[in-house]
Amino acid sequence: MMPEERIHQLMTNLLDSYRTEESMIKIEASGQLSREAIIRIIGDLRRIIFAGYFSEKPLRWDSLEYYIGNLLEQVLYTLAKQIEHALPYHNNDGEPLPSATELSDIFAGRLSAIRSLLATDIEAAYDGDPSAFNRDEIILSYPGIFAIMVHRLAHELYLLGVPLVPRMMSEYAHSLTGIDIHPGATIGHHLFIDHGTGIVIGETAIIGNFVKIYQGVTIGALSTRGGQLLHSVKRHPTIEDHVTIYSGASILGGGTVIGEGVVIGSNAFITRSVPEKTRVSVKNPELQFKLDDKMHNVEFVQDNAWFYTI
Repeated sequence: MMPEERIHQLMTNLLDSYRTEESMIKIEASGQLSREAIIRIIGDLRRIIFAGYFSEKPLRWDSLEYYIGNLLEQVLYTLAKQIEHALPYHNNDGEPLPSATELSDIFAGRLSAIRSLLATDIEAAYDGDPSAFNRDEIILSYPGIFAIMVHRLAHELYLLGVPLVPRMMSEYAHSLTGIDIHPGATIGHHLFIDHGTGIVIGETAIIGNFVKIYQGVTIGALSTRGGQLLHSVKRHPTIEDHVTIYSGASILGGGTVIGEGVVIGSNAFITRSVPEKTRVSVKNPELQFKLDDKMHNVEFVQDNAWFYTI
C-alpha cells in the first residue's frame, strides 16, 4: 500500500470513529471552554491574592492600585467569557443562574474573604512544619498552599453553581501537585496539608478548622457503584476540628464522622465514626531482621497513650 493510500485509510477509520463516538467530538460548537484560559485566570488570581510574590518586577504602594486593577479587569473579562461558555451545561431543572458577568462580579467580591482564609492556611503551615524557613517559603514553594488556594477559588464558583470551570481549576492543581480536592468539598480555616502528594478529598467531604492532613490520605466514598444515582447523596466523611490524619490513611463513607481532636495514624482504614479525642492506629506489624543468617522478630511498642486500634 502506498503511503498516500495508507494515510487515506487511517483518516477514513478516524472519521468513522467520530461518527460512532459522537460524545467525544465537538462539531460546529461555538464558544468552547479553554483550559489555557482557565490556567491564565488561576495565575492572575494568584498574583492578586499574593500581591508582589509572583509579579515580574517589585511592587510599590503607589503602583499597587494600578497593578491590581489591571489584573482584576483581565480576570473578570476572561472569567466571564469562560463562565458564558460553561452555562449551557447548567442543569435547567434547578434555579436559573445570573449572567456570566454577574457571576464573575459576585466571585470577585469574595476574593478578600478568600485571602483571609488563605492567611490562616499559611499560618497553619508555618506553625505545623518545623522545616519551614519562613512564610515566604510557604507561599512560593509549598504545593499544599497552591492546591488549597485553587480549591478555595474553585469552591466559590462551585457554590455559585458555575458548571465545569471549578472542576477544570481543581484538576489543574491536581496535575501540578498530586493533591486532588473536589471543588465541592467544604473546608474550614487553618488547613495544613503537609507534603500532599496522593491526597484525595471528595465532593461531599466536610473538613473543619485546624485540620492537618499528610500525604497519601484519602477522604473518600465507601462505594460508588450507584453511579449517578448517588449524585446528590453525601458520600464522603465529615472531619471535625483539630483532627490530624497521618500518611496513607483512608477514611470512607458519608456517614463517617471523625470527632474533634482525633489523631488518625498512618495506613489506618476507617469506615465508621470515631469519637472525639481518640487516637487511632493500626496494630503494630511484626518486623523481622536477618542477622548472621538468623531471623529475629522485633515488635515495637508505642508510648503509654491509649489507642483505638482497628
